[in-house]
Amino acid sequence: MQRAALDAFTRSLTRRPVARSRLQPVSLPRVVSGGVRNLSATAPGSNYEYIQVSEPRPGVGQVTLNRPKALNALCTPLINELNRALAEFQSSPTVRAIVLTGSEKAFAAGADIKEMAPLTFSKAYTSSFIESWSTLTTSVKKPIIAAVSGHALGGGCELALMTDIIYCTASANFGQPEIKLGTIPGAGGSQRLTRAVGKAKAMELILTGRSFSGDEAERWGVAARSFPTYEALMEAALKTAETIAGYSKVAVMAAKEVVNKSQDLPLRDGVEYERRVFHSLFGSRDQKIGMKAFAEKKKAEWSDE
Repeated sequence: MQRAALDAFTRSLTRRPVARSRLQPVSLPRVVSGGVRNLSATAPGSNYEYIQVSEPRPGVGQVTLNRPKALNALCTPLINELNRALAEFQSSPTVRAIVLTGSEKAFAAGADIKEMAPLTFSKAYTSSFIESWSTLTTSVKKPIIAAVSGHALGGGCELALMTDIIYCTASANFGQPEIKLGTIPGAGGSQRLTRAVGKAKAMELILTGRSFSGDEAERWGVAARSFPTYEALMEAALKTAETIAGYSKVAVMAAKEVVNKSQDLPLRDGVEYERRVFHSLFGSRDQKIGMKAFAEKKKAEWSDE
């Protein structure tokens, strides 16, 4: 997205000021233990142009969107890199939970208008444009936490909604402003936002293009928690990811699966599905390890089997 177009796009979407802190937009929080393993520099085949990849805590992988001049506007090359990085984390024997974030100023300010504007119906349809943006919802079985600061608009809001947990700053700026551009959400926004806030509020937000704050996102159930500063947001997201990474990989994957199924199934079918997965875990070693450790008041040493 060229600068003039980006500025016009941003002004049309929101007038909400975004708080700044001492950190630079692409800075990462200080790691208190274990150091940061920068995969962009160390892992084979992981040289990225639009994202940064690291393992900032034990068991935690982090993907940071990194198109600062475009406020992390989402384009196909960025999504391709994101999908590749998430696939690597999915297959990694050390990563057990993932944090997806952007900069303090922008998680992702939307889709790249420059890429979308010239598309025709036949080109968009035959190339399945934007379909790959949802790959993470089906291919990544490990929990993903979105740490949202600044703008999360259009495709950026949709990307956050695809993750398993959203943490945000109180001043974060969410929204589906596609109506202002003569179009509608195309990466699941009309479906996932409606499930999060209900039909009436989703209809209002999508038809008016009105943005909403991180405080509102927490109150409405879009975000799990909101935080006063960017530093507090990142610390909490990494801490939660590290906590999740400390549990049985088998149980964590099963828990994510059944919660996601609740969005697809009627209540009775969902409860029956949950029960079957619950029963299946009695065939895992970790269920025996966990219950034995609890009875003996010891810390469980998970086998991931």
